[in-house]
Amino acid sequence: MVAQHTVKAFDDELARLHGLIAEMGGLAELSVHEAMDALVSGNLELAQQVIERDKRIDALEAEVDRFAITVLALRSPVADDLRDVIATLKIAGIIERIGDYAKNIAKRVGQISGRRKFEPLTLLPAMNDLAAEMVHDVLTAFAARDAEAAAEILTRDSRVDAFYDSIFRNLVSYMVENPATISTAAQLLFVARNIERIGDHATNIAEVVHYSVTGKTLPEREKGPLPV
Repeated sequence: MVAQHTVKAFDDELARLHGLIAEMGGLAELSVHEAMDALVSGNLELAQQVIERDKRIDALEAEVDRFAITVLALRSPVADDLRDVIATLKIAGIIERIGDYAKNIAKRVGQISGRRKFEPLTLLPAMNDLAAEMVHDVLTAFAARDAEAAAEILTRDSRVDAFYDSIFRNLVSYMVENPATISTAAQLLFVARNIERIGDHATNIAEVVHYSVTGKTLPEREKGPLPV
């Protein structure tokens, strides 16, 4: 009976950790979408909501850290269970960084001028949607312990990188042809770089999920150099 109670308690603790990750991930995903909505529309109030939400994401990461360490100390899990607890620790840190990138995008909202006539701005939402979809799908894979779905996320990273390359070249050309737009274009380059990093972090989560489920690491990804 004691052993059964111990197993039930540990299962409940794992469920709580997974619940915290789900809450963090949902908030980060919302911030990624809303940061871009604010950027395109110039909605400073929405941008501020994204910035403020980052505090909640940070607080949840701290809660995951504390609780996961407590579980490790009290339960001394092994094998699959140990990998699961360690995965929550790693994924919480990665989601926190995704939230930071969304916050960074939101901070640029007030620094974009002439957005209605600034053609390159129209290229960013599609790139952002792709990165946000990766985040959503990889967190779904984590919740379902689906190693195959997690591995599939990695195949999409090249599409985000291709978007970044295209936007980078487009913005550089725009700056050359319209020197007065350099300041705004530079801000959008910063935004594009943050979106590219969100995609990278989604693939990092995918690698953690795959290892947590299978105990095997995925082959190292090859990424081409980004424009400089």
